Amino acid sequence: MTATWMTIAAAQIGSGPDPEANLTLLEEYAGRAARSGATLVAFPEATMACFGTDLASIAQPLDGPFADGVRQCAQRLGVTLVVGMFEPVDDGRVYNTLLLTGPDGECTYRKIHLFDAFGSKESDTVAPGSEHVVTEVGGVKVGLATCYDLRFADQFTALGRAGAELVVVPASWGDGPGKAEQWDVLARARAMDAQAFLLAAGQAWRPPQGADPLGIGRSCLTDGLGRVRARLGHEQGVLTAQIDTAEVAPVRARVPIL
Repeated sequence: MTATWMTIAAAQIGSGPDPEANLTLLEEYAGRAARSGATLVAFPEATMACFGTDLASIAQPLDGPFADGVRQCAQRLGVTLVVGMFEPVDDGRVYNTLLLTGPDGECTYRKIHLFDAFGSKESDTVAPGSEHVVTEVGGVKVGLATCYDLRFADQFTALGRAGAELVVVPASWGDGPGKAEQWDVLARARAMDAQAFLLAAGQAWRPPQGADPLGIGRSCLTDGLGRVRARLGHEQGVLTAQIDTAEVAPVRARVPIL
């Protein structure tokens, strides 16, 4: 069996309310990840602007300046970037969108499961997506999901059945009692549901803005047997790791749940 190796990274940043400033931060961390050898770099959910911002006022279409800046950064560095942003919707809400762009092409994923939990109601301001997404990057099949999707096992089973060898999960996972434990357990469980590598890229921890805890950090890489291969702490930083997707098929053969 021929190994398929890929160096991947999670850029654990703390985005603010200004898309232009966040794009500058993205360029800095994408450069750091590229210099470490990464060819796919995942940024958190809400990289474009943190939650607590008036999302409708900052949302931009996929041909707007923020998305174009991400594309230009990916082109300049020769890497694939996965970045959380917000698109306007006709009903006044926004889509919580992941933009994947790089040398092998481009696709988007719109968050399906909205965070109507723990006293929050994301669906008031965000419209749900409906389509699972699996694409190919550097010969590796990559699935996409976002934050609260981690609580829905069937989505990750579907991504595994669609052939995903790596699932990228940008998040803005709020801190709070038990939340770190839930994040850790769910990332491991969903990797086992997809029987694939799972790269979770979270917003770095910082004090809540108003009532909104915006991030917990703890970005991680987990394999299809639920083993954590790498993890960051709570601060801003870059997790870089190498995966061998030849590990995926034997796991699926030994435990044929898909």
